[in-house]
Amino acid sequence: MHTDPVDVNQARKDTPACEKIIHFNNAGASLMPLPVTQALHHYLETEARIGGYETADLHADSLNSLYSSAARLLNCQPEEIAFVENATRAWDMAFYAFNFKPGDKILTAIAEYGSNVIAYLQQAKRFGIEVVFIPDDEYGQVDTDALSKMIDSKVKLISISHIPTGGGLVNPAIEIGRIARQNNIPFLLDACQSAGQIPLDVESIGCDLLSITGRKYLRGPRGTGLLYIRNNILNQLDPPFLDQHAAELISPIEYKVREDARKFENWEQFFAGKYALGVAIDYALSWGLGPIQQRIYDLADKLRNQLSNCKDITVTDTGKEKCGIVTFYSRSLGANSIKKMLSQKNINVSISDGSGTLVSFQQRGLNELVRASVHYFNTEEEIETFVGCF
Repeated sequence: MHTDPVDVNQARKDTPACEKIIHFNNAGASLMPLPVTQALHHYLETEARIGGYETADLHADSLNSLYSSAARLLNCQPEEIAFVENATRAWDMAFYAFNFKPGDKILTAIAEYGSNVIAYLQQAKRFGIEVVFIPDDEYGQVDTDALSKMIDSKVKLISISHIPTGGGLVNPAIEIGRIARQNNIPFLLDACQSAGQIPLDVESIGCDLLSITGRKYLRGPRGTGLLYIRNNILNQLDPPFLDQHAAELISPIEYKVREDARKFENWEQFFAGKYALGVAIDYALSWGLGPIQQRIYDLADKLRNQLSNCKDITVTDTGKEKCGIVTFYSRSLGANSIKKMLSQKNINVSISDGSGTLVSFQQRGLNELVRASVHYFNTEEEIETFVGCF
């Protein structure tokens, strides 16, 4: 495993925008490094020069290598990976493949992503299933003791966001996976914010399904995502729709569905993004996810500690383990005003409002927060500059 510290100078050379902006919006969309942008531009230029189908043929080996790169990232098999246009659609393809029956239960987290909760509620209306929120523990993460006590024969899915969008906590996915395996319950993990930020080993986690975006901590293009589905659950899932890439029409009244995870893909794809996402994953792996995590966590701890010393600022992060997302509010300035003020100083942040983690925000009495999310190419000096704004 790669254990050398991240070469920050090289990382910043690969990220020219660092010369002009302080990018603390990596949980929204990170800055693509030069190898990724060059790959994207090269592919698009080739499409413009020789044609789309012809470019896909020319780069067939590289496009196919995405699956082996993703398999290395997650410690799985290439045939367990599907390329999907974004993490939400990847997650949807997995979730809507379950055939629920009246009385079934879905267990999820208080800090679950709002889009996922909407999907749970839609299926609850359709099929008469019950959506049950697992209580938080004293740290604000999923209470695994409570989860164990909630298991019964009606629970058909455990589905949580690994790192919620509206705070710094990292949910205890490995312990949740252990409980799911012990009880033979499928476990769907939304790894949108964790992929590229921390090591993800689906064997250690024990999840059966996992969704990823390219644009966040993996530093890939927007409009790219991945879906992992464990081989032994593939034949139990019915994709919500099929096309002639996912299945083969073998007679006027008969078709045959693929046997690998690509049955969850579309025939038409963002091929330039797919090509560049493979480069982004390889780039992340070249640094090592362990060193990346250590660098991000160290920077985030420094940012939290310094913000906590600002008289007007309240840091709102929860969790026993905290990641690279730092959320806070000011007692005198609204979140939008802070974002605008920082933007004028060429500092990028985002706002986390109730829609992203509504259940958690309502329970905690929160409204809008400023979200500053750091990456390994950020520096201690940028943190000093940032905190100096308050």
